[in-house]
Amino acid sequence: MAALKLVCALVLCMLVVEPMATRAITCGDVARQLSGCITYLQNGGKVPSSCCNGIRNLNNQARTRAQRQAVCRCLQSAARSAAFKTNLAEGLPGKCGVRIPYTISRSINCNNVR
Repeated sequence: MAALKLVCALVLCMLVVEPMATRAITCGDVARQLSGCITYLQNGGKVPSSCCNGIRNLNNQARTRAQRQAVCRCLQSAARSAAFKTNLAEGLPGKCGVRIPYTISRSINCNNVR
């Protein structure tokens, strides 16, 4: 009987945790995580630690291909519409010691992001 209760508890945990683990990432999420980067992207200078923390958090959240593509599309859209220096955006992950599977740019094909 105790084993049955344990199995039921584990199944319940899987039902609760799985949707949270694969939650879609929105452009609002991306904007919140990267809000500390705005001043740097506009003016250059020293990259704020809050910016690098946001990049790390976002990279850790984007675990699936669909999530990485969603982040890519949000960044691409921001790069197209925002008044910031593209060369600073392209180099930002490296300055923070974070590897992402694409370059932040206006012309990236986010469908190719794995």
